[in-house]
Amino acid sequence: MRDFHSPGRSAVYATNGMCATSHPLAAKTAIDVLEQGGNAMDAAIAGAVLLGLCEPQSTGIGGDCFALIAIPGQSDIIGVNGSGRAPMAASAAALREQGAQIVPPFKPDAITIPGAIDAFCHMSENWGKLGLEAVLAPAIRYADEGIAVAPRVAFDWKHESKTLQGHGRTHYLRDGAILGLGDVFHAPGQAEVLRRVAQHGRDAFYTGEIAEDMLAAVQAMGGVHVMDDFVATHTDQTTPVIGAYKDVELVEHPPNGQGATAMLMLNILSHFDIADMDPVGTMRAHIEAEAGKLAYDARNRFIADPDHTTRLEHMLSAETARQLAALIDPKKAKESPAALSETVHKDTVYITVVDKDRMAVSLIYSIYEAWGSGIASEKFGILLHNRGAGFTLEQGHPNELAGGKRPMHTIIPAMLRQNGRVTMPFGVMGGGYQPKGHARFVSNMVDFGLDPQSAIDMPRCFSDAGVMKIERGYSDQVRQELADLGHKVEVPIKPIGGAQAILMHENGVLEGASDPRKDGCAIGY
Repeated sequence: MRDFHSPGRSAVYATNGMCATSHPLAAKTAIDVLEQGGNAMDAAIAGAVLLGLCEPQSTGIGGDCFALIAIPGQSDIIGVNGSGRAPMAASAAALREQGAQIVPPFKPDAITIPGAIDAFCHMSENWGKLGLEAVLAPAIRYADEGIAVAPRVAFDWKHESKTLQGHGRTHYLRDGAILGLGDVFHAPGQAEVLRRVAQHGRDAFYTGEIAEDMLAAVQAMGGVHVMDDFVATHTDQTTPVIGAYKDVELVEHPPNGQGATAMLMLNILSHFDIADMDPVGTMRAHIEAEAGKLAYDARNRFIADPDHTTRLEHMLSAETARQLAALIDPKKAKESPAALSETVHKDTVYITVVDKDRMAVSLIYSIYEAWGSGIASEKFGILLHNRGAGFTLEQGHPNELAGGKRPMHTIIPAMLRQNGRVTMPFGVMGGGYQPKGHARFVSNMVDFGLDPQSAIDMPRCFSDAGVMKIERGYSDQVRQELADLGHKVEVPIKPIGGAQAILMHENGVLEGASDPRKDGCAIGY
């Protein structure tokens, strides 16, 4: 139990149903859907689509999604891959000939076909109860009436809007100025898109006027996309990957998601006595950082389109983790793991809902970088993601950009199981931070016995691109000691990531937790 003398938030307890997500309107909408007779899938879709309007810098109908679904009475968890593919004419060789070293993130080359709408329609048809018209109605209403800009969203709008370009500036700025706290954001074009999808299903989005609008936006800027690329979009059901950390099982979406990275990181950490360390001390932060470097190096080598990922078993093996753990020096930070780990590898916005029947949905939905590609369609204002920036241009790499491939994805929904029972759907937002965030969240609970809200609240650190980002919740002494170990320490402008979770107690009580780094909350009934 938290210290009530200190600022913070209590966990939310309820018995019928619960939603935890990063914006209160989306959480309320999900609960409204449950109370109207919908199930967890209906509520998750309704809340997720609304999040694209509440947090347009983070997600939207021009993006991708992944989901994990636990259905009462079924032992197997279902995975849903709602990520889109590169246009068939995409070519890494062509970009290399132009002198590119990476896929340019704010050009049409980075725009893969949006997969989320197809996934929402697929999930509604297969596991929902109410149908698309009822589920999309709240988002349609708010798109027309407008949504007041929340504090964290206003912060992101201010700091990230420079990537908006062309029609993206028309639809997401007001006379060239950013929207600030309390301003009302309207999206009538998206309301019309959602009305058509509600009436006619996924074809309304991937054919006809809406698809033509998106296509015109990318072709006008030199994109190689054609209508057939949109028409061919389809969602896949997948089999999750499962790994153990002490007495819990972590369930992650398989590649092209990066969930295996979190599992590898936990497997590496299992070779250290994390529970004996200060949870906000220097040594834990250091060991986590070094384990993360090695796990992310493996991710960058192996995770790709499911048809091109060939080393997943190697990445998840106990022996791989043991060898990588042996490379960690407790007294010194390593600048780059790539050369060091070569010998080991040479063979080779989030929402969760639980309903009264205990269907659990873990769903993550994104346009990748803030404001995605920055490119929006002219008529409907669909902001297109830049998930194709997740490809590499390295010739022969499994994640090399090519037509029809899915890129390596950072967004990963997750669940925990114990003794065969699903105990918690959860997710961590924050791009590349997500595997580290999953590992830390699980470790906070397993190694230090924290409840979900306390585990989310705990200060975070993340070694990323050669910089050790450390939130202000750490002491100056820890920052100095990490610097002394060789880390390049920096306090980031923005907090690191966000998280949501619902713990399903054996007595039937639901316990919801929501990250104070975002605007959202958990709501139950």
